[in-house]
Amino acid sequence: SGFLVADPRIVKNPKKITTISYKELRELSYMGASVLHEDAIYPARMANVPINIRNTNDPKDPGTLITAESHDPGDGSIITGIAGNKDFTVVALYKNMMSSERGFVRRILGILDDYDINFEHLPSSIDTVSVVMSNKALGDRLDEVLDAFRQRLQPDSIDVFENMALIATVGRRMSYRPGVSARLFNALGEAEVNIRMIEQGSSEMNIIVGVENKDFEKAIKAIYSAFIEEE
Repeated sequence: SGFLVADPRIVKNPKKITTISYKELRELSYMGASVLHEDAIYPARMANVPINIRNTNDPKDPGTLITAESHDPGDGSIITGIAGNKDFTVVALYKNMMSSERGFVRRILGILDDYDINFEHLPSSIDTVSVVMSNKALGDRLDEVLDAFRQRLQPDSIDVFENMALIATVGRRMSYRPGVSARLFNALGEAEVNIRMIEQGSSEMNIIVGVENKDFEKAIKAIYSAFIEEE
């Protein structure tokens, strides 16, 4: 009868999403919520036409309303949904004074383009940049890509983390509520999930964490419990 906050194969009887914006839908669809592909509703999005996802077997259920702009459903919810995928490889490149070296990230992207590999995320700090790639896109070319990184970037060190999973917590009101990140990280800490990567977009609509594949389901359950069952 509409979109659910989390995958029902992982979370038992997850809460239904009453309203969701196109932007939130795209974030969740990209991260693995495959109920409806965002491109399937692109024409309606461009025409600013709301879409109501309903259940033909339960016509009285209001379902989920997809709109151009975010709307507060009035239920006090902070997050809209949780989605993720397994099987990523993270390559962390460290180079002293990287921030002062022009074109470093451009060369990384050039190497990936040479191998026709799309990157998923590119979190960075002052001297470190991590390249997140799906194992499907990477295939059996990891050693070749690492050699190219060494030759063309000359990093001081390279660390490789395989069998990683990415989980996105998406919400329209996250940026207006203090302590959201702390609540998420505390939930994962209490569940004894080791966070290997953190990324938050400038829009503050989502927080992405990287965990080991083996902790994927446990992490989603912990996040859901912290934000939904406690509300």
